[in-house]
Amino acid sequence: MAGSSGAAALSANLAEKVQEKIPNLLLRQGYGLTECSVAALVAGLEWKVGSVGTLLPNTEAKIIDLKTGQPLGVNQEGELCIRGPQIMKGYLNNPEATKNTIDNEGWLHTGDVGRYDEDQHFWLVDRVKELIKYKGFQVPPAELENVLLSHPAVTDAAVIGLPDQAAGEIPRAYVVPVPGSSVTVDDIEKFVSERVAPYKKLRGGVVFTDRIPKSQSGKILRRELKHHAMDELKAKL
Repeated sequence: MAGSSGAAALSANLAEKVQEKIPNLLLRQGYGLTECSVAALVAGLEWKVGSVGTLLPNTEAKIIDLKTGQPLGVNQEGELCIRGPQIMKGYLNNPEATKNTIDNEGWLHTGDVGRYDEDQHFWLVDRVKELIKYKGFQVPPAELENVLLSHPAVTDAAVIGLPDQAAGEIPRAYVVPVPGSSVTVDDIEKFVSERVAPYKKLRGGVVFTDRIPKSQSGKILRRELKHHAMDELKAKL
């Protein structure tokens, strides 16, 4: 039996849980977007859990620094760029958008943050526009979500950035606890702080909720959570 995952990144934690439930399942995931005619990276038989696989034939990829645009090396996080025959010609009647997405060397700037390892397996970290900017540091919400999902009392989680005058933005987590669990906000905050760098701590707090809003394809609707958070902050003024 085989299964594949797409649309949103499949965390290593969730992949392992699926494999525990269905031991004989050959689970894989890949990566693509409309602008590259569906796929650019696909996991093969040598899949590393959590990765989005390796490059398809005749496809190139590089990771570039978010500030300088310079190419980065192994296990360095930056924006994923793709080049190959499957890349679109451009957006219909929108040359400005095309220019901002495909550079003069033919590289498609995906807007996704990722890295690759020594075996050329690629890993997605988050969307560039969703990075939380804390005192000049880049905090990927998906990284914190993966940490939260590894807690045995958490069934689902989402992280957003809250505006903060001193820091710019601070991470806040929305967590769906396991039914009947006695886990507390302090438990969750401590669990995360012990596993991440100091600038990635949940300084915006933890909010327990019944569900995480998601699109039909399974992507977290962070905008809804941000609207909820902003309404809450305004009510406190």
